[in-house]
Amino acid sequence: MTGRMYPAVAGLSHAAVVVTDLERAERFYVDLLGLEVLARHQDAAGRPRSIWVRLEGEAFLAIERGAPEAARRVDAGAGHHCLALRVAAADRGAWQQRLAQGSIEIERASDYSLYFRDPDGALVALSHWPEPVRGDAAV
Repeated sequence: MTGRMYPAVAGLSHAAVVVTDLERAERFYVDLLGLEVLARHQDAAGRPRSIWVRLEGEAFLAIERGAPEAARRVDAGAGHHCLALRVAAADRGAWQQRLAQGSIEIERASDYSLYFRDPDGALVALSHWPEPVRGDAAV
């Protein structure tokens, strides 16, 4: 504790997303977005349960197999809203092309981010905050 009356948060350890089809999610997060697989985990029966992919530094995204019939979170509901991945502003156009090649529709865009959905409908963004891209490059 550095003069505070409370301990400090050191940074992001990991985030997790629950998916209905682990193989389809791997194609999205690893094959399309290029995240590196760090670990694979099985359930007690030996079936794939989770894939961990590197985010930044030691942070990772845990892609967890859920139940296909389970209720899904709606955007207006409480809870985590978006997974925003950091990209370079100079790469925005290349990312737009990459997403189009993967048949991923950009749902909306700002001067700082492109927003789209993973195969289970979770909101994902590619963000280059705080460096804006304006004009035609902003979609």
